[in-house]
Amino acid sequence: MQFKNTHLLILCITACFAMAGGSLLTPVLPDMVEPLKTTSHEVGLLISTYAISTAIFALVIGHYIDRVNRKKILVPCLVIYGLTGLVSFFTSDLQSLLILRFIQGIGVAGMTSLPMLVIADVYKDHKSLYAMNKISMALAIGSVSAPLIGGGLANLGWNYPFLFYVLSLPLAFVAMAFLPETRVQRDNKNHKGILNGLTALKELRILYTVFLSFAIFFILFSVLTYVPFMLQNVLGYTAKGTGLILAFQGIAVMLVVPRVKTLASKHSTILIVAAGFALDGLAIFSISFAYSIVAVFLLILLFGAGFGLAQTAIDAQIVQIAPSECDYSHH
Repeated sequence: MQFKNTHLLILCITACFAMAGGSLLTPVLPDMVEPLKTTSHEVGLLISTYAISTAIFALVIGHYIDRVNRKKILVPCLVIYGLTGLVSFFTSDLQSLLILRFIQGIGVAGMTSLPMLVIADVYKDHKSLYAMNKISMALAIGSVSAPLIGGGLANLGWNYPFLFYVLSLPLAFVAMAFLPETRVQRDNKNHKGILNGLTALKELRILYTVFLSFAIFFILFSVLTYVPFMLQNVLGYTAKGTGLILAFQGIAVMLVVPRVKTLASKHSTILIVAAGFALDGLAIFSISFAYSIVAVFLLILLFGAGFGLAQTAIDAQIVQIAPSECDYSHH
């Protein structure tokens, strides 16, 4: 079965949903404190639990995936993402929601890594770049639209944003029915899965790249958790207004990402990563002193620019250190 643009669209929607999963709830966090009978610190765990789960299972899936058909992982991950969202809508205690968010992170880990892997299976040379650009665009759309969608749905009630996740259930059926299997059968005798991944961490270059990857997302989710409370408590913003402000972080990312390639031709990857972290650090430090919406808005843009720089350069670094035996494009 030939891989068509409609199949690429399925992967793009999957990537968009995966990206939206984290920032969808951030504008609504202050509205959740009272109905869940909890504190702002504990509500923040809904974001960090999800982020930790995604990070752990991305590592597990990444090293296990070579043995398994792509659809056998992608379809269940889409179902997990949708069902946990549906159950969360009817759940009103924090402990249960945290467990559901942890399980949802497993689904997101697969939804993030699978589209990239299928593209590596199918496309070669410049076509691969074209497909990756489409995925990047989908990720950017997810990061911009999620706070807007979450903030908008919060007008109906604090738990309504969870219903957005249910959209992945029809997508799971579409993927099952129409997406072709792209895995190439190969000799896996030397493949020890997660053990290979853990022993590879002994190499400093791989260890610091994994650390940077964790660090940039930790910083992102810290900001996405803190800013909604600050906007509501200090400036009196609603979830809808907060969603609008947070969306500009995604727009800044979209503007910066295409320019990283030009920077990379003139400067080292690690310098670009350092510049990204420096911009983010400056934005985070300054935002605690920001008492006007203009200042917050500019600092959110600065944070998005820093995140875009660092994340894109880290992704490039991951590609550089990937072992050659994991090259999927040779067929």
